[in-house]
Amino acid sequence: MRADARLRWVLLVTSAATFVASLDLFVVNVAFGDLAREFHTEPATLSWVLNGYTIVLAALPIPFGRFADAYGRLRWFVGGMVLFAVASVLCAAAPSLDWLIAARVAQGVGAAALLPTSLGLLLGEFPPARRAAAVATWAATGSVAAAFGTPVGALLTRASWRWIFLINVPIVIVTLLIARRVLTESRAEAPAGSGAVVRPDLFGTALLTAGIALVTLGLVEAESWGWTGARTLGALLGGLALVAAFLWQCTRHRAPVLELDLFRDRQFSAATGATVLLFTGFGALLLGNVLLLTDLWRQDVLAAGLEFAPAGIVSAIVAMFAAARLAARFGYRVLGATGCLTIAASLLAYRIGIGTTPDFPREVLPFEITCGAGIGLVIPTLAAAISASLPATRRATGSAVFAMARQLGTVLGVGATVALMASPSGVPDLAHYQRVWVLIAVVEVAAALACLLLPARPTPVSPGTLVSPPTSVVAPVTDTAPAGGPVPGPLPVPAGTASG
Repeated sequence: MRADARLRWVLLVTSAATFVASLDLFVVNVAFGDLAREFHTEPATLSWVLNGYTIVLAALPIPFGRFADAYGRLRWFVGGMVLFAVASVLCAAAPSLDWLIAARVAQGVGAAALLPTSLGLLLGEFPPARRAAAVATWAATGSVAAAFGTPVGALLTRASWRWIFLINVPIVIVTLLIARRVLTESRAEAPAGSGAVVRPDLFGTALLTAGIALVTLGLVEAESWGWTGARTLGALLGGLALVAAFLWQCTRHRAPVLELDLFRDRQFSAATGATVLLFTGFGALLLGNVLLLTDLWRQDVLAAGLEFAPAGIVSAIVAMFAAARLAARFGYRVLGATGCLTIAASLLAYRIGIGTTPDFPREVLPFEITCGAGIGLVIPTLAAAISASLPATRRATGSAVFAMARQLGTVLGVGATVALMASPSGVPDLAHYQRVWVLIAVVEVAAALACLLLPARPTPVSPGTLVSPPTSVVAPVTDTAPAGGPVPGPLPVPAGTASG
């Protein structure tokens, strides 16, 4: 197979993985009505079909990314795909709600393995000059999945809610068949003769998983438990305490789950912070729009879902065909801030122009186009900024930080939207939606300010070292592949990339 053709297949495989993992985060929303009728349950209990997936997808990417770097990225990628497919079948076959929730948790575990390993494998396969464009396409697929989750879910549930899970199986099978031919194994190993063995910290993994799970649980259940209730505060404070314990553990263990020295790199830490803020607004935007179209405007779920399509199409086009070129010319700082400010301006205009009478062509479509363009600019820019700052031996681990930042931001946005939509009458009016748009605009301005902290010139890193001298005593590591496979080289900044 020719090198160019092989790289296109690599991009297809890794992008398909992030697409299915992201799609299943949103596609379930429109099936809640059917699930409630079939299992005869209340919304609070039913919400765990979504929450079970959300919590593990927020908690596990960093440990899985660390294990993938240590024991083989392709191995964890394939394992994640297989688990995701098996869990999807179990979801579709669920005879009870408890069965469905348990299968959704397993599905989330598989997705948590896919997100960091897919980007880690992609970074190792593409040469530096083509890496930025590849990362832009990878990032765009997640945004497209979010935008098309509602219409796809609405179409599939017309046949049966079980199809929203079965549709994953053929995608995974085809992806795995192609992956066997085009992907090669890579991992971070100690140099020959050093005697060092990479053994990730299992106790630190447990601390991080439990901490993120508790924080996410407190956020997603805050509406039903009460934002000042004992259970909500207990989950949030307990989760933060466990995360603090995890960070302390990372300073002590010889092979920590997450090398904190990664955050000493300004590009990595600024891009991660901007990602959390960006997706806080993104999560609020997705939920707020669904509620506006279906509850305030009383539109059919399928019609409302199809009206999301323009934003997804524009976002994908900008991300795949413009973001990398513009980043090469203007740099991550300018492009990231411009994308965030475009989203903020779109939301403020939306707040002024939106009314209670449905008028999609005039009141929604222009906002979708400009907002989609902003999203298409900033998401691949932040993904590229994070990936360009990573040492080759921490590609999956650093990618996992990006995945977790996305998920945490989305959970924060959903929680904030639910809180702002609370109404004594139980029926939000237009003013409640306007509050959400203002919140999104404020958060996106904050994300733009975080983008301004990106360095003027991204700092390249050497293939086997961290961005600053590590505090652990583990011997330096190099990125290796099995015999007969290529050894990924250094991870310099994509050619031509500068910052404004």
